[in-house]
Amino acid sequence: MSHLIETSSPARPKRPFFLRRGPMETIATVLIGLGFLMLFQPFLLVLYTYSLVTLLAGTVMFIIVSKFPE
Repeated sequence: MSHLIETSSPARPKRPFFLRRGPMETIATVLIGLGFLMLFQPFLLVLYTYSLVTLLAGTVMFIIVSKFPE
C-alpha cells in the first residue's frame, strides 16, 4: 500500500514546439520588433506597407500564446 502512496506523479507528455509558451513568446516578440523596424525604416515602401500587418500578427500571436501552459 505504501508503494502506491510514494510513487511520483506520472510524467507530463512533452508538448510539440508550437504548443509551448517560451519559444512561441520569443517568436512573437521578434515579430513585433521586426514590425517596428519595418515601420521606422525610410528606404523601402514595401517594408513600410507590411509593417502594420507584421505588428498586428506579432501582437495577436503574443496574446494567444501567453495563455498556453508552460
